Amino acid sequence: MCFKPNILKFIIILFFIIMSCKSEKKEILAKVNDKKPNIVVIYLDDLGYGDLSSYGATELQTPNIDALAEGGIKFTNGYASSATCTPSRYAFLTGVYPWRNKKARILSGSAPLIISETQQTLPKMLKKQGYQTAIVGKWHLGLGSGNVNWNEKITPGPNEVGFDESYILAATQDRVPTVYIDNGYIEGLDKNDPIQVNYKKNFEGEPTAKSNPEMTTMKWHHGHNNSIVNGIPRIGYMKGGDAAKWSDIDMADHFLQKAQNYVKKHKENPFFLYYAMQQPHVPRTPHPRFVGKSGMGPRGDVILEADWVIGEFVKTLEKEGVLENTLIVFSSDNGPVLNDGYYDDAAEKLGKHDPKGGLRGGKYSLLEAGTRVPFITYWKGTIKPSISDAIVCQIDLLASLAALTGIEESTTDSKELMKTLLGKTDKGRDHLIIEANSKTALRSGDWLMIPPYKGTRFNKKVNIDVGILPKFQLYNLKEDVGQKQNLAEDKPEKLLEMIETFEILRGQKINKFKDN
Repeated sequence: MCFKPNILKFIIILFFIIMSCKSEKKEILAKVNDKKPNIVVIYLDDLGYGDLSSYGATELQTPNIDALAEGGIKFTNGYASSATCTPSRYAFLTGVYPWRNKKARILSGSAPLIISETQQTLPKMLKKQGYQTAIVGKWHLGLGSGNVNWNEKITPGPNEVGFDESYILAATQDRVPTVYIDNGYIEGLDKNDPIQVNYKKNFEGEPTAKSNPEMTTMKWHHGHNNSIVNGIPRIGYMKGGDAAKWSDIDMADHFLQKAQNYVKKHKENPFFLYYAMQQPHVPRTPHPRFVGKSGMGPRGDVILEADWVIGEFVKTLEKEGVLENTLIVFSSDNGPVLNDGYYDDAAEKLGKHDPKGGLRGGKYSLLEAGTRVPFITYWKGTIKPSISDAIVCQIDLLASLAALTGIEESTTDSKELMKTLLGKTDKGRDHLIIEANSKTALRSGDWLMIPPYKGTRFNKKVNIDVGILPKFQLYNLKEDVGQKQNLAEDKPEKLLEMIETFEILRGQKINKFKDN
């Protein structure tokens, strides 16, 4: 078959028009390097919306994180999925709302793994795309299947849900076991001094913060009065493993070195690194280099420490020649808390600093400061610096990074927002369900609706308004970001619209939530 020149020309032009109108995902890929970009997610712990100078802090200066914000996209409506750590991490790695999994709650250090080995995860998806995958830092998604033997290989864990390499602490810095776990094995463990962990009862003869307060160097406020390690009272009981116990003040440097070494080792091929930092979660134990630097006590000091660590890590990316082919996503697992179990002057030395950044609530809260957090995307030479008001959530990283790397990931909860994350559009999510302590609310456009719930509005232990009332709450966040005016009675039509949307997305009627 042959074509006349004009017809052939028309066919060629039509072909290129069709190709140029392919999906947005291919358009994104056409504009990035031939080599798949490295992906690094830097995830802080309990960092508030107002804790960074790039997000309005005046009493703390965070120049290295600010450099990411100023050189990338600073999102003003960026969200964690939950106001507590384990649920947010579950959602980020699986692309599934945490309220769909009843086990996605704050876990003990000995809890079993809550991600199914057959479940799709962000690292699994990227592995299929040829990525080497790793986690360095805090895990807190459970290990094993129950009754873990800490003296043998601990499985299943991060390696079984998609990570080629894992170097983690099991839960949080304030929970036992206080050891590092390297690809399923406790690092530095002396087999003659085996580790035992129990979250229900102490081991005979082992000191605790209650029985031997003279052995502590940090005073507990609530909950943290079990085993003592390095003078710090913890949650849970632990015996043995002395040679393997971490040094709290060296933790930031230790994880930094692991992350740097990972980049050096894998820089020749695409990699995904989940760098899960422990700051500013309690116990706040800054290295002596940072003690007193903030004037706000340990909480301020560890934020400055975290900023320095991030600066050093970015320098490594640059030195190893991969910075311009690395997408960095920076965020926090939930909002801020001051006194979260220890007397460490976080509240007393706060001064003019507002960790909430003008928002209301904090960690554990359905109010904005519980889940609205710093959210930054940075890709040198690819992302043009800007500020975006688009609603984005960490749960969307799975579908979005799938699109970036060339595949379409079908998921109910994770939304493909890669063009938004790259600054190609200001269009974000239409609706987002946020969660705190098993209770959920709806962010939709400029509005937030919180259903009525039974329970105590104010968490006195941590001094935070958790946003629980026996009546509907409706806030216009564009006009009232501090959520001072409940418009539920004044805007009945808007409230009804929000309720209908919430019930469709949540798959349940509101009246069933009142008893939660």
